Amino acid sequence: MAGKLCSASIKSVMSTDPNKTVAANPAEFVRVEARALEALAERMSGPMQAAFARAVDLLCVCAEQRSRVVVTGMGKSGIIAQKIAATLSSTGTPALFLHPAEALHGDLGMLAQGDMVIALSASGETEEILKLLAMLKRLGDGLISFCGKPNSTLAQASDVVLDCSVTEEACALNLAPTASTTVMLALGDALAMEVSRRRGFRAEDFADLHPGGKLGKRLSRVRQLMHSGDALPQVALKTPMPQVIHEMSSKRLGVTTVLDGKILAGIISDGDLRRLLEREGGHALEKTAGEVMNPAPQTISPDAMALNALALMEEKKITSLVVVGEGQAVEGIVHLHDLWGTELI
Repeated sequence: MAGKLCSASIKSVMSTDPNKTVAANPAEFVRVEARALEALAERMSGPMQAAFARAVDLLCVCAEQRSRVVVTGMGKSGIIAQKIAATLSSTGTPALFLHPAEALHGDLGMLAQGDMVIALSASGETEEILKLLAMLKRLGDGLISFCGKPNSTLAQASDVVLDCSVTEEACALNLAPTASTTVMLALGDALAMEVSRRRGFRAEDFADLHPGGKLGKRLSRVRQLMHSGDALPQVALKTPMPQVIHEMSSKRLGVTTVLDGKILAGIISDGDLRRLLEREGGHALEKTAGEVMNPAPQTISPDAMALNALALMEEKKITSLVVVGEGQAVEGIVHLHDLWGTELI
């Protein structure tokens, strides 16, 4: 019986006017949100510019004092708050999400003296957040609100109010948070990006905070990839060519460093050997490493990123770089093949 009712219901839906079950133009949902973002951009270039700059100042001071940014919001705004906290943390500004309902039952202990609070509420009257206002103001070093109602209780209590109002939601009933949460998300991203820019956050810093996964591989440091220790091909200036060839063959990198003590004197590659044989013929093996080497090899720092090593190899049309530290002391060799695992190639 239940199966027959279900089938009847499906047939009923399929037989109705499609405009009542499917949007006449689904792209309009996206356009509503796009218009909300355009309006936000206009406000950020106009009346909200000073407030945004003030919010950035507060977050920069917070980060410099090694305090944290505590982002809070309820419902859909809470989900956006979690993403904003994650974006701030991943771009060098320590942040965490505080669930306002859980905060009322003990999680308020996450908030420490000097923390900066960002509260998200489209209406500015979210009950759970309003109950926290007294403690947020007492413990925190400042309160920034993302709010669509400038006269709301939350806005009036805030040190900085960032207007996230929208004229309409993408929801056909104008009820479900859609355009409003998109605006909050974009505003949070803009805030995080400007703070990271102001604080001089670099690609190297980003790499340090993303050691895992595909992104972590692409942002590997040279020291993580280089051949060092016993795997490093190295000979002295006076090493005879037969020993040089043995060293190159045993280490299988097609190259060897030539050292003066621990300092880089030069490099010998497979190409150098071929040119030597063409030039010297049978007398090639009578030479020493110092007589054959290239005295000006390409080098790179162990702290450089893998993508920089690849760019240099491509520019110079070479397959290896000598990794040198302070005073040109040789620390290793990074080969083009070592970059395969980084997914840069």
